[in-house]
Amino acid sequence: MATQLNTSGKSTPLLLIAVFLCSCVEYEVKDPRHSSAMESKEKMAHEGPVHHGIDYIEFTVTDMAEAKRFYSAAFDWKFNEYGPEYAGIQKEGGEAGGFRLDSKNTTGGPLVVLYSTDLHATLERVREAGGRITTEPFDFPGGSRFHFQDPSGNELAVYASK
Repeated sequence: MATQLNTSGKSTPLLLIAVFLCSCVEYEVKDPRHSSAMESKEKMAHEGPVHHGIDYIEFTVTDMAEAKRFYSAAFDWKFNEYGPEYAGIQKEGGEAGGFRLDSKNTTGGPLVVLYSTDLHATLERVREAGGRITTEPFDFPGGSRFHFQDPSGNELAVYASK
């Protein structure tokens, strides 16, 4: 057992001091088998990238200024500027993706689905910003969604849970 010499020249067991200090501190031990889905999402959001997880979505755009204007107007997105041919899409703690300028865009790739707390309001903002609605809102198990094309022809969807 470790000991410490006090000023009177006598040894005091450090273990007793540690036990006393621990008994004075309140702490909570959580059983991981009972953590909520929200706690799991919060934990994942602050742990950084997930091995083999989707980490960054890059869109090809044919007009950088128009793409930034559209996504800013429709979704309040903010951007990091990396010159005239690339812009990063800001998110808390980093970037969610980016826009890469090219003279042409190939459509028909994976469908990126965004979340909205108010599907109707988001639908109107997309229309007002100049997006083309390709699929009007429809219900599916768990919620409703619509699809749209941005000014460069990228198709995305927006959903809201029930």
